[in-house]
Amino acid sequence: MRRDPLTWLSILAPILLVASLAPHAQAPASNQRKWTPPRTAWGDPDLQGIWNYATMTPLERPRDLPDKDVLTQEEAADYERQTFDRQDSNTSNTAGPDWWERARLTNRRTSLIVDPPNGRVPSLTPEAQKRAAALAQSRRERGAAESLEDLGLSLSVRCVQWATAGPPMLPVMYNNNVQFFQTRQYIAILNEMIHDARIVPMDGRPHGTIPQWMGDSRGRWEGNTLVVDTVNFSGKSTFRGSDERLHLVERFTRTGPDTIEYQFTVEDPTIWTRSWTAAFPMQATEGPIYEYACHEGNARSVAGIISGARTP
Repeated sequence: MRRDPLTWLSILAPILLVASLAPHAQAPASNQRKWTPPRTAWGDPDLQGIWNYATMTPLERPRDLPDKDVLTQEEAADYERQTFDRQDSNTSNTAGPDWWERARLTNRRTSLIVDPPNGRVPSLTPEAQKRAAALAQSRRERGAAESLEDLGLSLSVRCVQWATAGPPMLPVMYNNNVQFFQTRQYIAILNEMIHDARIVPMDGRPHGTIPQWMGDSRGRWEGNTLVVDTVNFSGKSTFRGSDERLHLVERFTRTGPDTIEYQFTVEDPTIWTRSWTAAFPMQATEGPIYEYACHEGNARSVAGIISGARTP
């Protein structure tokens, strides 16, 4: 049966319209531009500002979730509720619940550690296991602190340095803010906790040889990522049992207007059987950062601890 031209046109028009629009419908996806971070006046990616890295996600994956790296929405909601309830009822800490940041899980993840895949800190070397056992035995034999020297290994008690302030940085219950300052030659990283500041040279100079509490850092750019390589740590500023052989590589990548992705990899061949990596986001936040009132020496807390050891 023959059709007149108008009939064929009415049949083909919708098909031709869809065909003509198809390339245009795909254009936004194919031409979507990757987000470009802002630049400093001299052309480097701009990380300046104040960033908060609080999260409820633990460093290590709980042992009862060995094969689960991400929780369901229901599991995450239940986990957060239980954690908030536990925090609200805990009054035994120096800083009570009023101080704590009400952070939530990061993308429902069960650990900040992303490598190894099990989300756990690698096993200790045999040498490190012996050292840890000897230290624990020494503490048991010494008992409660009886003098200032008994507190000599605790830099946090004396408000000299807080391990979670870094490097590397780790989220804790409060004071999870960090501020970046940039020049052509240096980047300064100021942590709210214990108000520590690192000055990172960016001019390609080699590492120094003097051990330091926060190590000896050198920075470089890999594309839009700030890479900070740190060695020459002092054995007094141990990170989860590390010693002066600790090697730390941090990566700061601005992934959006209000987000920096932070990743660090640590290795210490005398402590862990392999290197390990953790990652979590930082969110832009309003300032300013106020000085954290933990004074070097911390005479009141030290006197209180020693007095408490003598109380019947």
